[in-house]
Amino acid sequence: MNKILLIIRREYLSRVKKKSFIIMTFLTPLIIAGFYGLIIYFSIKGINDKTDKVAVVNQNKTLTEKLTSNKNVTYVYVNDSFESLKKTLKKSDYDYILYLPDFDIDKPAGIELIGTKQAGLSLDGRISDSIEDLIRDYKLKKSGISQTDLDNLKSNVKIDTKKIGDTGKEENSSAGASTIIAFVAGVLMFMFIMLYGVQVMRGVIEEKTSRIIEIMISSVKPFQLMMGKIIGIAMVGLTQFLLWIVLTFSISALAVTVFINKDDAQKIVSSSAQVSAANPSAQQVQAAAMTNGPLGNIQQSLQNLDLAKIILVFIFYFLSGYLFYSALYAAIGSAVDSETETQQFMMPVMMPLLLGYALSLSVVTNDPYGSVAFWLSMIPFTSPIAMVVRLPYGVPAWELALSMFILVIGFIGTVWFAARIYRVGILMYGKKASLKEMAKWFWYKN
Repeated sequence: MNKILLIIRREYLSRVKKKSFIIMTFLTPLIIAGFYGLIIYFSIKGINDKTDKVAVVNQNKTLTEKLTSNKNVTYVYVNDSFESLKKTLKKSDYDYILYLPDFDIDKPAGIELIGTKQAGLSLDGRISDSIEDLIRDYKLKKSGISQTDLDNLKSNVKIDTKKIGDTGKEENSSAGASTIIAFVAGVLMFMFIMLYGVQVMRGVIEEKTSRIIEIMISSVKPFQLMMGKIIGIAMVGLTQFLLWIVLTFSISALAVTVFINKDDAQKIVSSSAQVSAANPSAQQVQAAAMTNGPLGNIQQSLQNLDLAKIILVFIFYFLSGYLFYSALYAAIGSAVDSETETQQFMMPVMMPLLLGYALSLSVVTNDPYGSVAFWLSMIPFTSPIAMVVRLPYGVPAWELALSMFILVIGFIGTVWFAARIYRVGILMYGKKASLKEMAKWFWYKN
């Protein structure tokens, strides 16, 4: 055990003292905080402040009502011909020309939008929606509905989603908040397992090619060396993850003050009844922006989530999932002489992880209580990502306990399996290994 601790200490200290580790540990929270500040900035300012001016040539005898302008699109009806407008478009103050031919109201066709530059997807969608509304209103009026009744048909519906918690009380919930947490947790889990698992493989290859492994094996057993390397790098990843959490929350307030000017801050804070507008701090601006902006409902719903539980469960699945996959990466590293030879072995290991990642961010987020989500969160190859994605939506305690138990059994079995390959492969040189050859190593007696 003392030898394993020495290897863990060596692996941990040799990595945390690297300049790359220190730089990325501090740089990553700055990038995250910067993105966070940009999200708040654009949620207040609006992503698209530009108003496109569209000249409308209406030759349709049925659609006599005019398209309604808004903050993003201004419609100007003109009497000029479509062909003449196209010739003078570059010299005019119009951004686009919208041509409405005399089409059949039941089968709209032949509508054209022409500009000096390609129209964006959002502009195309806005104009299409406006024309569809115009056609629908015409059909409703034709059926005898007055304009007043037509206006009364339009309603904005806001649903307060709630769920009954474990205590039996109603709790506010938000699909948006749960999806955001699930998406972030899934991406981080996938990134960490891949990043630090590959580090284990590279470390094994480096020691093997430099022949330092021959000296180390004379003092420690191959299993001790493999476990020390795996646990040491896991501690490096956990250290970096915890530092990222602390630094990200600490720098977020500074990022908000950088991306939001003083006038905007006063406006945001003054609109919040809970915050004084006299001299707003960065934390006040951040809180008011999140409360009053489009992300307000999601931010309030985040307060109802058990973030401490989510973080603790994330750490467990990170460590367990990392141990599960890094043992396989260590076995691959011991079987090859260079990193270029790892490609044939990497794919079988990566495919379950990629499958779990893809399905978790598509199927699981849409149906977190379905059978697919359940089995993905139970199978050790996919549960590290699937369970942390399901967790914000609420997972029964017995399912969480069962998933944890299966994953622990899974990584113990994986470590044992990988160790039997590692003990032989670590001393193999000059021979390209194959899956068949590695299977033989597994059955060799000590």
